[in-house]
Amino acid sequence: MTTPWFGLHLPSYTHPDASSAQLFGTTVEQAKAAEAAGFSLVSVMDHLNQIPGIGAQDEPMLEGWSVLAALARETTRVRLSTLVSGVTYRNPALLAKTATTLDVISGGRAILGLGAAWFDAEHEAFGFDFPPIKERMDRLDEALTIVRGMFENERSSFEGAYYRTLDVINVPRPVQPGGPRILVGGGGEQRTLRIAAKHADITHWFPLGMETLNRKTSLLRGYAEEIGRDPSTIERTMAAPVLVGANEADARTMLDLVAPDRRPHVFVGTPEQAANELRPYLDAGFTGFTFNNNIYRSPEQIAALGELLRLVAR
Repeated sequence: MTTPWFGLHLPSYTHPDASSAQLFGTTVEQAKAAEAAGFSLVSVMDHLNQIPGIGAQDEPMLEGWSVLAALARETTRVRLSTLVSGVTYRNPALLAKTATTLDVISGGRAILGLGAAWFDAEHEAFGFDFPPIKERMDRLDEALTIVRGMFENERSSFEGAYYRTLDVINVPRPVQPGGPRILVGGGGEQRTLRIAAKHADITHWFPLGMETLNRKTSLLRGYAEEIGRDPSTIERTMAAPVLVGANEADARTMLDLVAPDRRPHVFVGTPEQAANELRPYLDAGFTGFTFNNNIYRSPEQIAALGELLRLVAR
């Protein structure tokens, strides 16, 4: 079995005691706490406004790729990724160049996360088109083709319905052979999983109950096999289906910070209890679990998750 790993996801920059000039310093403290605790990934949202389920739309939001570039100089080991960028407001060739730059800056620690985008309000506010879901999925497929071509080749070209490149040069080359791993966010069963089967090195889903996750796994496997790809080459990861506190009562206070539709699928308890709850997911082949900084805010809370990581990695 692959050794499980944890990621700290940073969807929130709302720190009531911090001024604008202090926001990034708090972010650095959280990222460094995760690295010290043994986490393998630090990720950020690529949203332009705060999203429902995390906070109010007018709460602070930093631009994601800028944050990752800065964190590359503040950390030494953790991988760095958006979770995930939206295809509707990221030109794919420029995005591949941005991810390559992050890979160079970080010494080969970049991951490129991409999805079809969903938050219509920020598109309207910033003046980006928000096409119907079919077009957004078609764009995602084309964009990932461009990204993969630029990662794997010094020069590449692509002509699609929505995007084109012509002998585009991607130099310097990524530090990682073949470029940063590609993460496709979302578990849509008709299109997203099919696109993931074609392009993704990593998928990332939400906790929806083991029956639903097993069905998605089966579909992903089938889509991969249809195109002659080994399904085992696609890593399955998810938002952690556990909340961990110093004690059970402490953990239960965190449940209010989880989106209501996900609460039935999230266990709350101590590190020992949570480790037992993660076993079925590990047995089902999930390898990575992300924990959000809107729930685990202090370096001390993040450090405490290191105990859970040690327990599940035994």
